[in-house]
Amino acid sequence: MCCDLKRRFLLLYATQKGQAKAIAEEIWQQAGVHGFEADMHCISETDKYNLETEKDPVVIVISTTGNGDPPDTARKFVKKIEDRTLPPDHFAHLQYGLLGLGDSEYTFFCNGGKTVDRLLQELGAQHFYDTGLADDCVGLELVVDPWIDGLWLALGKVFLLQKGKEDMSSNVDAVSGSLSTAPYNVHELNLSSEVQNLKLGDEGARSSDVLSQKLVDVNFMPSARDTEPSLVHSVPPVSQSALNIPALPPEYIEVQFQDTDGENPHLSSLISEGATFEVPITKAVQLTREDAIKTALLLELDIADTVFDYQPGDAFCIICPNNTNEVQELLQILGLSERGEYFISVRVKQGTKKKGAARPQHIPERSTLRFILTWCLEIRAIPKKAFLRALVEYTSDVREKRRLQELCSKQGASEYTRFIRDCNVCLLDLLHAFPSCKPSLNLLIEHLPKLQARYYSVSSSNLYQPGKLCFVFNIVEFQACPARPVSRKGVCTGWLADLVAPLLHPSTSTLDTKGRRPSNEKISIFARPNNTFHLPANPSVPFIMVGPGTGISPFIGFLQHRQKLREEHTDWEFGETWLFFGCRHQDRDYLFKQLRCFLENGTLTHLKVCFSRDSSTTEVAPPKYVQDVIRLYPKDVARVLLKERGYFYVCGDRKHMADGVSDAVVEILSMEMEVDRLEAMKVLATLREAKQYLQDVWS
Repeated sequence: MCCDLKRRFLLLYATQKGQAKAIAEEIWQQAGVHGFEADMHCISETDKYNLETEKDPVVIVISTTGNGDPPDTARKFVKKIEDRTLPPDHFAHLQYGLLGLGDSEYTFFCNGGKTVDRLLQELGAQHFYDTGLADDCVGLELVVDPWIDGLWLALGKVFLLQKGKEDMSSNVDAVSGSLSTAPYNVHELNLSSEVQNLKLGDEGARSSDVLSQKLVDVNFMPSARDTEPSLVHSVPPVSQSALNIPALPPEYIEVQFQDTDGENPHLSSLISEGATFEVPITKAVQLTREDAIKTALLLELDIADTVFDYQPGDAFCIICPNNTNEVQELLQILGLSERGEYFISVRVKQGTKKKGAARPQHIPERSTLRFILTWCLEIRAIPKKAFLRALVEYTSDVREKRRLQELCSKQGASEYTRFIRDCNVCLLDLLHAFPSCKPSLNLLIEHLPKLQARYYSVSSSNLYQPGKLCFVFNIVEFQACPARPVSRKGVCTGWLADLVAPLLHPSTSTLDTKGRRPSNEKISIFARPNNTFHLPANPSVPFIMVGPGTGISPFIGFLQHRQKLREEHTDWEFGETWLFFGCRHQDRDYLFKQLRCFLENGTLTHLKVCFSRDSSTTEVAPPKYVQDVIRLYPKDVARVLLKERGYFYVCGDRKHMADGVSDAVVEILSMEMEVDRLEAMKVLATLREAKQYLQDVWS
């Protein structure tokens, strides 16, 4: 596009883990190619932009965090535009387009973006481009890529209108001609390699007949046994297509090796969310039998010597490292196995073309290479398309180069989802699959995201067990698949399981002076309080708990706390309590059989359990899942929620349980209130808003 068509727009991003920022950077990079100039800022940098006086179009990319909240970087912005004293035409001059990021596994999908969109509309702002809502559950790129493609046409129209009617006719042909294929096929970027625009019989290959013929021979002619696509192999039509691939991200990090003298930063320096505490693991119990499908562990931490505090229902975060063997394997592939203990200095490369380039905050200025790969970078992260695009430049084999181009292209979008996203392929898997790919260390620091702390629900009560914090988790297992031929355990759960192995297998360790198995292992934790998933403030209010599998974890804390309150306050009135629990097999993974004790001492009024994989000899098969059991008690559920204004708590897997439970509640409300399903859904939405129906779910 001719440079005289260049126009400015304001590009704002609000990110929690870096996704929105990365997408904003992709928009910024593409803007110049399309004749636009993006003025990019974090939405928190209010000293660098002013929406009250902004005359140019505004593009906003915003993620969602927590229970449908805007990211931390957007909280002040949202609070400002929530001001009810602002007039309804406050932003009447503003034209904007918004791209929201979320995960449909969670109840309030894209709520951060939806909230900002609604507030801007209420203040008079106008869309120049339809809002996009991208779903990380199925792949952000399925919405993000076409949304970005269509953005250029929409921006072009805005600027044409601004130029006035007299100029419109002279410019519309030029702009629409270059943008005519938007939103799905706006442009094809030139590559240093001739491969990108190769197509069988295409004139675009004429610049190098020898190269194009070689590529056709090795890449596009499948053998009899290679008729199905895979991570490393493609078949028509993708293998014969000209490719639309992302712009090459500019490199911006410079890494300098130093000596081996010094100390690595303390882990607390990696966390910005608050104070961290290093606490010992004092107890570990395997709650499931060896033949259970999943292995569940209960760990106890000693927090007596800290000021760490929590309430039942809260969560906390564990700072965990990457797997030691995987770090060593990565060092070996990078040819740096002898330099792991060397300190490195990380700084911004002089002259970089990256907008607002800065050293990533999660990378220390100076630490050893091994420390960065172990504690700072998520080496298990699924590589984004921009990373694949960058890896192309470090790949020497022609076939491997072409395949990486395909996987990051629009034409290969479904194969990216199938062979990379759905298979949880990580950088190590790619480097094994494409052995001629030898990326630089700075590229890894630029593209691998921050290694996030993992959070877990508290499964204890500080009132019941002072100075102790317990939590329950399944050891996550990723089974091998064709695209990833090795099985792996979860980053944090696998590490924790290894740490507590001596406590789980007492025959390999000796007793201390008090007859306990010693554990010198400590882990670093920090608080992640939950503002809503707590016991009712009024103990006389009844509540229902639904927690199959490890979803029961916070409810153990609830019941412990409730039992202690009953012991200490015999004159208080306590409301009715229900617990619905389910697992696969009664004799293999019934995690807390001592639930009967809570029932016997009156802490728990009703305990309803089900076992989905156990066979039954009864004429009428018992219900398999908690949602099925809930349906057996419609009048009680309706009474607690509607008549007695009680609480309903759900904890556990979102996809396979929480949605089923909410469907069951909707059916009960519809039946007991004698209204249709839509009206019952509105009632449930009202209960959610009133914080009577609460969820702590994960995908």
